Amino acid sequence: MTEPRSGRALPPVVRRGETGDSTFDLVVTPDTAGWSFSGLRILELPAGGHARFETADAETIILPLAGGVRVCCEGETFELAGRSSVFGGVTDFAYVPRDATVELTCEAGGRFALPSARCSRRLAAHYVAADRVAVELRGAGRASRQVNNFASPENLEADRLIAVEVLTPGGNWSSYPPHKHDEQRPGESALEEIYYFEVADGGPAYQRVYTSGPGREIDVCAEVRSGDAVLIPFGYHGPSMAAPGYDLYYLNVMAGPGERVWRFCDDPVHAWVRDTWKDEPIDPRLPLTSSGRPA
Repeated sequence: MTEPRSGRALPPVVRRGETGDSTFDLVVTPDTAGWSFSGLRILELPAGGHARFETADAETIILPLAGGVRVCCEGETFELAGRSSVFGGVTDFAYVPRDATVELTCEAGGRFALPSARCSRRLAAHYVAADRVAVELRGAGRASRQVNNFASPENLEADRLIAVEVLTPGGNWSSYPPHKHDEQRPGESALEEIYYFEVADGGPAYQRVYTSGPGREIDVCAEVRSGDAVLIPFGYHGPSMAAPGYDLYYLNVMAGPGERVWRFCDDPVHAWVRDTWKDEPIDPRLPLTSSGRPA
């Protein structure tokens, strides 16, 4: 389990703009989160905008949320086509290593997520095309959702970083049944997690996080809107609730001290729900994005 550092951690719910600086709209680092590995920054650039930053001790992904961008790093230049919005399709992206200088140039303007993980190995900067991203339809019925596994262990080589996108049709519950990954043991991996949210048409969504055992006390039941984030050092998390009429997107950023693998345990009170999925169809509204492709 990753223990928070007393007196240093951000609150579990981080509202849009609360942690921004002169460059980024949202900044979560391992130090400000009070943990050891996971981080996230959100960057908005105007037309013709430019940004330069150092990755320091963290491997990082440049993930377009809206718009495209040119990425220069390690003598390489990657042209990211991006997408119109998180609901407009799967996007290409770039991976950049720790201890690197990165320059971003955006001709038309856009918004970009920079999920990161403090790491030891230094891998090469590289580009991943949108058609290399595995898309999975998960759950069933009103627990149906779409997962874009762009930086899962199976889709991307990295040292510690795991990141995926989840799209949930309005009225559905996602991250369900509630689950946890806060202990390093057989069948479970300890992973610090960040949820970053965008909601279609300015709507609300809701996130639940709750205690998973002694020493892992947490209680979150929060309304979230576009640009908000929820930090999960431990505890059962789920559901992520998409209000009827408002499709929900969230970006999951995970990293931990052990093997780079996502192993989780359902809350035993609700684990039975997963067994019912074989008898229910996937929501016919999925894939939610225009270029979504079942894996």
